[in-house]
Amino acid sequence: MADLSSPPLSTPVTEPANPIGFRERFNRWIGIKPALTLHQRIAAQLRIRGGSKSEMSTEERHMLMNVLNFGELRVDDVMVPRADIVAVDVKSNLDDIMTECRKSSHSRMPVFRDTLDEPVGMVHIKDMLAWIGQEPHDEPFSLAKMSREVLFVPPSMPALDLLLKMQSSRRHLALVIDEYGGTDGLVSIEDLIEPIVGEIEDEHDAKEGPALKRRSDGNVNADARAHIEELEEMLGMKLRDNTEEDEIETLGGLVFSLVGRVPQRGELIAHPVGIEFEVKDADPRRIKRLVVHLPLKNEPSKLSELKSLVNAKSTTQKPSHYVKSDKVKADTSGDM
Repeated sequence: MADLSSPPLSTPVTEPANPIGFRERFNRWIGIKPALTLHQRIAAQLRIRGGSKSEMSTEERHMLMNVLNFGELRVDDVMVPRADIVAVDVKSNLDDIMTECRKSSHSRMPVFRDTLDEPVGMVHIKDMLAWIGQEPHDEPFSLAKMSREVLFVPPSMPALDLLLKMQSSRRHLALVIDEYGGTDGLVSIEDLIEPIVGEIEDEHDAKEGPALKRRSDGNVNADARAHIEELEEMLGMKLRDNTEEDEIETLGGLVFSLVGRVPQRGELIAHPVGIEFEVKDADPRRIKRLVVHLPLKNEPSKLSELKSLVNAKSTTQKPSHYVKSDKVKADTSGDM
């Protein structure tokens, strides 16, 4: 006779794979707010006591807040981008390296073979000075033999982990390598300390002007590396939508996103809010300097002037100095 028995309808209750996460979600569902972490409580107290004169100075509070926030930074938040790396080829002679050290005011520089994607190590100016002081020399100068080892780290590495690694390895320079093995940037120990204590400048650092400077005509001279928030605050207008705020940080990145490429010097790029970016300096890899043109109340903008001129002419060649981004609806057919 066939076995008519069947398995139990209920199955054993198993423990959730992540009991802590499950408990937090359950508490949130029934209205119980999660307790603040020690990090959050300290940060809240620093903000609350900001106006107290007897507690600590503003600088001390800012530094403590920077220490708390430092744990959230990644290597790609503090690194020098590839386009700004100063490095020397392994075939360089002593005079070339010393010249580069004087020009850049760097005491350490990466050493590469042919391209930055083939790093050899790093050179320290103290090693070269020691070599110069050892004359006469038994063999000719060789940068390959003089190069020291350098750290290689991914851009996603926590900045705090890299700082600890530099301390333990006694190497104060790291190259940031992307997932394809290419050089993405460079981090020195100074780059890791500055988010905590602020900008560190010595007697060799060249004094740079402000990233944004209002001109007498109302327009703005801008470094392409300036943060968009600074210009938004200066102009009192929003230049990015919510989806772009986490992806685009600098003015150069904003202009690049408008046209989808690195524009050439002299090009004029319109923004949907009505301002226009004039590229004053750029190379094939990046934008360097910009002028932000603001529309005047009683005068047409450069875009309006251009459109009027375009409508007055019946040719089909596009003007070379004006670029219409995909986000801007403008008639640009015409000949300058």
